[in-house]
Amino acid sequence: MRAGRKPKPTHLKLLAGHPGHRPPAEDEPQPDAADETMQAPAWLSGEGRAAWAIEFPKLVRNGMIAETDLSAFAKYCQAFGRYLNAESMVAKQGEVLLAPGSGFPIQNPYLAVSNKAAEFMHKIETEFGMMPSSRSRV
Repeated sequence: MRAGRKPKPTHLKLLAGHPGHRPPAEDEPQPDAADETMQAPAWLSGEGRAAWAIEFPKLVRNGMIAETDLSAFAKYCQAFGRYLNAESMVAKQGEVLLAPGSGFPIQNPYLAVSNKAAEFMHKIETEFGMMPSSRSRV
């Protein structure tokens, strides 16, 4: 695994004035942009499909997603659906439950699912420039 900052795409280096003065990469792949007619994958759940329908057109209109990004974005949508399901269970059951055998208070297992999905979503949101701080780097 590579340490340090993530490499900046060539077009962003050129916009920034190319401060490193190194020649730009000539072999950087340029994937085709996605278009709004692209459909969500068949395996995507109901809530994930809803997230796709809402967020995908926004990313396309802003030129923030390419055809090669679709599987990563689908994973984001699936995690969003998982997050919504887990949050609804936490809302019904509460954050703390009583253990079945001992009666001791324990954290609701759905809270851990919700937190893990939110963490994954945050990583993907950062990659796609969906967060205010990451938008300035896109």
